[in-house]
Amino acid sequence: MKEYPRKVRLNTQLRAELAVLVQTELSDPRVAGVTVTEVDVSPDLRNARVAVSVLGDDARLAEAVSGLNRGAGRLRRALGARLRLRYVPNLRFVADVGLRQSDRLNALIREAVRRDAETPSSDD
Repeated sequence: MKEYPRKVRLNTQLRAELAVLVQTELSDPRVAGVTVTEVDVSPDLRNARVAVSVLGDDARLAEAVSGLNRGAGRLRRALGARLRLRYVPNLRFVADVGLRQSDRLNALIREAVRRDAETPSSDD
């Protein structure tokens, strides 16, 4: 699907603004330490899917997403005050599991390499 320059610019700007607003506007302890990793605005610019990540386990990530979705209205209002847009997109926060999956994969690879180094070779 073709990415239009305006959509790309808006995704980048929303990501930067939300990264700041999540830390300053929300006092929910569940959202502490959240990183906004990606924003994807719909083609009509009315809805935005915001991917977030947080250090910790999957339960902590689920709590953070729940807290962010609960505070989405406040964040949307703050975005409206900061950005000059005809329509401020509705925000839907989702967990970004890509970083977690890459960490798990790296751990598996390291473990396999360590086991290969420990086993003696039988190339006689």
